[in-house]
This record gives sequence, structure tokens and C-alpha cells, in this order.
Amino acid sequence: MKILHTSDWHIGRTLYGRKRYEEFEAFLDWLAETMRHNEIDALLVAGDVFDTSAPSNRAQELYYRFLCRVAASSCRHVVVVAGNHDSPSFLDAPKELLKALDVHVVGSASDPRDEVLVLRDAQGAPELIVCAVPYLRDRDIRLSEAGESVEDKERKLIEGIRSHYATVAELAELKRRTLGAGIPVVAMGHLFTAGGQTADGDGVRELYVGSLARVNAEIFPESFDYVALGHLHVPQRVNGSETVRYSGSPLPMGFGEARQRKSLCLIEFLGAAPSVQLLDVPVFQRLERVEGDWNSILSRILELSLTGSRCWLEVAYEGGDVVGDLRERVEAALSGTQMEILRIKNNRIIDRVLGRIHEEETLDDLNVDDVFERCLAVHEVPEEQRPELLRTYRETLSSLYDDDVRAE
Repeated sequence: MKILHTSDWHIGRTLYGRKRYEEFEAFLDWLAETMRHNEIDALLVAGDVFDTSAPSNRAQELYYRFLCRVAASSCRHVVVVAGNHDSPSFLDAPKELLKALDVHVVGSASDPRDEVLVLRDAQGAPELIVCAVPYLRDRDIRLSEAGESVEDKERKLIEGIRSHYATVAELAELKRRTLGAGIPVVAMGHLFTAGGQTADGDGVRELYVGSLARVNAEIFPESFDYVALGHLHVPQRVNGSETVRYSGSPLPMGFGEARQRKSLCLIEFLGAAPSVQLLDVPVFQRLERVEGDWNSILSRILELSLTGSRCWLEVAYEGGDVVGDLRERVEAALSGTQMEILRIKNNRIIDRVLGRIHEEETLDDLNVDDVFERCLAVHEVPEEQRPELLRTYRETLSSLYDDDVRAE
């Protein structure tokens, strides 16, 4: 069998307000064609199909059109599990209808027996067992108790995850012994493994509030021939294992992933041990982070413009001088090009004018009230005068917003 492992599509995700539906559509078209070219028998999607629990109509349209296209191809099976961004009930709603198309969806972890799927070939013979484990929510795997410590909570979470995988592995092994010893068993999951690599700005979050709960690879029983994981956006092996992997996100989720190689995992079972090959995903919309002093930024923009680049830019100014008109300068430099500025980080403003509280803080971390209060502090305005000034400032902003609304 040939199996394709992917995850973390995040259909519907925006990048600093910029919609990305054309990218998602281009990826799904490329994926369908790649499956046809490589004669894929089964597609595994390891969570975070959508970026939110209430995806837009356009996001849903892209998802269902892709599934219909795959159902009409030579691919025999699609298995989709929910990630932490997905709504289990939303994914599960059409599961019975999709099952008729050999698309199997597991949104919630209600019964481990429902997660052990036996996939059959065109003649009805069993050819693959999939332990389709979705993102395990806190309530799925532990009982909370009053007065428990953070350490107790984390221990229970990890033990709950371990126990869940042990249960589905036992059920899968029982089915394998019943059906025939040569059937491969593949597990799926959406979780954060210890030592997993992330990227700046990729949006990957801790899965359990108040606890890291990062599991070790040892929780996956040895009876699994391959483990297809989702949640981390950087393609990677877990503890160096060839058969326990994150496929990573197919699109860069932020500028921190701009130069990252994106790929899918192609798993082929020719014998007892599977072989794994990475398939590179094309860049559908180039992202570029430009940083340094003004001369460095301008030089890079000119260099990109000479190539006819259509990239989206993040500009991070790190020069020694305070530049108050950075956006105007960047927009002037981009005039006449096909590039678009999505984000500007003027670190010197917060360093020298507003005063940085901690090393990682940027202007994006502050709201309009924060900025005004920092300015009051930098100019040593007496404490007793600040509340009235802040109130007047808010009234001024409110008046400006009202004028904008009337103008519209």
C-alpha cells in the first residue's frame, strides 16, 4: 500500500488580516494531483483541517470539494481526525454520509473501539488497520479533582494519553490476529511530543491550559508500524524514529516558517517494515522577512523588486536611529512593485520611546492604551494627572472611530 500522511491544513487561516483561500485551493489541487500521480491508496489527515471551530463557507467548500475529488479517484480511503483547532461535532456531523465515499472521520474520542478502523480493498479483503485517535481533550482522558497540583494534573494527562493509545493498540492487535498477521497497523494522533521543534510565529499552542503535558514517544506501543502525527508545523521525526513523524503544515503559517521546507510523508508497505519518503510541497505564495537597518531593508526590497517578486513582506526595523515614518518609507519603496507589506515591526520605537518591559516584547503586543500609558511614563507625567489624560485620550479615539463609521 501507498499511504500519504499530512496534517495542519488550517483552512481559513489569515495572515495579519490577509485571506489565503487562493493558497489553500492551490494546495488542495496540487495534493489531489500528487495523489493521482503517486497512485496513493490511503490519505491520512492528522488534525487541524480548519483553523477555527466555526469555519467559513469558503473553507468548508474547499474541504468538501477536495474530498469529493479524492473519492472519485483511485485513492481507496481517506481518514481524518480532529485537531485542537477543529470542532469535533462539526467534523463528525457528516461522517455517515462521508463513510459512503470511504472517507472516515473521527472528531471526538468517545469510544476507543470507534477509532480502530479496518480498511478493505476493492475485493473486500482487509488491507490496513488505522488507529484514528483525534486530539484528546482534557475531559476525554482525566477526571479533575479539587486541590490537585499542576504536577498532578500533568501526570494524569500524560497517563490518560498513554492509556488511550494502549487501549486502541490492544484492540488493533486483536483485529490483526483475527484478520491476518500481515495487515499493517498505522496510528494517528494530534499532540505535542517532548523535544518537538516549533517555529517563530507558527501559532502552535500548548494543548492543555496550565500544563505543558508533552508526551514522550514511548507512549506509542511497538505494535504500531507507523505513527502519523499532527500539531507541530515543522516536518520532523520524533526521537529520530523513521516511523513516528510529524508531516508538518503544508503552508507556512507565519513569517517564521517562510524559508522552511514543507513536505508530506509518503509511506509504502512492501514488506514488514514501511519505507518513508518526503514529498516537497511547492510554494504557492512566497513570504519574506526583511530585517536590519533602513539601508539593509531598502537594499533587500530593491533586490526582490528586480526579480519581479510577488511576495508578502514582514519588515523588522532594527537600526540604531528612531524612525517614526517607517511604514511610509516602506510603502514608498514598494511603489510600482508587485509585493505587499503585511506587517511592520519597529523595534526601536518600543526600545527607545516606550520602554520595553521584557526582551521578547514588540509593539504588536501593546494596545492603544498601553502605548499612551508608556508615553506618559517616559515623559514623567505626574501619576495624579494620568487618569484624566487617559480618559481624554480615549474620548478622542472614540470620536475618531465614530467619524470613520459615519464616513463609511
